[in-house]
Amino acid sequence: MKIGGKEENVITVIMAAGKGTRMKSEKSKLVHKIYDKELVKRVVELSKAVGSDETIVVVGHLREQVEAVLGDTVTYAYQEELLGTGHALMQAGPLMEGKKGKAIILYGDVPIIRKETLLKLVEKSIKDKEYATLLTAVVDNPTGYGRIIRDVGGNIKAIVEEKDADPLQKEIKEINSGIYCFDIPELLKALELIRPNNAQGEYYLTDVIKIMNEKGLKTGAVIVEDNTEILGVNDRIQLELLTRVLRMRINTEHMKNGVTIEDSNSTYIYDNVTIGTDTVIHPNSTIKEGVIIGKNCEIGPNAYIREGCVIGDNVKVGNFVELKKTKVGNRTKVPHFIYLGDTEIGEDCNVGCGTITCNYDGKNKYKTKIGDRAFIGSNTNFIAPVTIGDDVLIAAGSTITEDVPSGMMGIARERQVNKERKKKA
Repeated sequence: MKIGGKEENVITVIMAAGKGTRMKSEKSKLVHKIYDKELVKRVVELSKAVGSDETIVVVGHLREQVEAVLGDTVTYAYQEELLGTGHALMQAGPLMEGKKGKAIILYGDVPIIRKETLLKLVEKSIKDKEYATLLTAVVDNPTGYGRIIRDVGGNIKAIVEEKDADPLQKEIKEINSGIYCFDIPELLKALELIRPNNAQGEYYLTDVIKIMNEKGLKTGAVIVEDNTEILGVNDRIQLELLTRVLRMRINTEHMKNGVTIEDSNSTYIYDNVTIGTDTVIHPNSTIKEGVIIGKNCEIGPNAYIREGCVIGDNVKVGNFVELKKTKVGNRTKVPHFIYLGDTEIGEDCNVGCGTITCNYDGKNKYKTKIGDRAFIGSNTNFIAPVTIGDDVLIAAGSTITEDVPSGMMGIARERQVNKERKKKA
């Protein structure tokens, strides 16, 4: 990892061994999802985004579920007994033995920290030569959190838990997030010295700060700018809250970049979506991860744009339209009640109401290709694989099973027959 122009070894350790009983679930809390992505996977992706040289995940309860999600993308440490955060980090100790640099400590159920915040934490730790740098927050109501006690020089003197704090300390509004950046060799030395001298019989990670202070090692902190970044998930209420926070964060960034979102509360834009300027997103639209939408488009209302879609400029995707793995050319209109899956459609096309691509035969997926300036009549079924040329007109109500060459008109329907009605006796 390059910090300040220099290569620094950075290891991220993610705590992912807890039970999460308040979720009331047979699944590990860490494999529940926000925006189609497991909590623990979000944290691992964050570790990789900041440039960590290695990611260690400490697993325990229902570890097979966590391992199934993460596979071989990380290194695992195992906490057989759940004896506190200090104990969890001790299990990762052997994997850091003999290594220098910094260790970032994260949690698998705290999934929406910004990359920029972690980089600031690591950069300060290196620049100020701190052996422990904490991510802290200033909150109006600090009840229940460990308080940050600083000396006159600003060093972290201690972290006092709520139950141990005196009345004066309880007035302190700076709290510990539990996220740290440590000097690896000194962290390993301190972990050897912590003891479970408390009512819970657990090894507290906060004791590492106390040990470093007693040795005269410099410590410090970065105060997080947005307190929502350090929110964790303990139950389904908090899961919904973090989903809401992430939705507003993503939508806000798009609006800052020139996208109009008419109702942010009903618009769900997933991770890594690109939307061009002056595009309008109408209410009740969902745009899945990785979708690319051009400039001056109109999306929705009630549009569902799934993974693998690329939408050009000046495109209309109207109400009750679903697109999946579909490329839409510039100025094409896909107005309403339409499903296009595994489709490429060119520029300046018009797709009539009720059109669908029949891309799945129960076993395999097939592709539909439609050229430029095609006019697709209402209630057309394309039975893939099929290719439609440029300047083609498809008659309404057709079921297209064969290719239609450029400049042709495709009609595939029974001839209308009118019969005399039988009169009632």
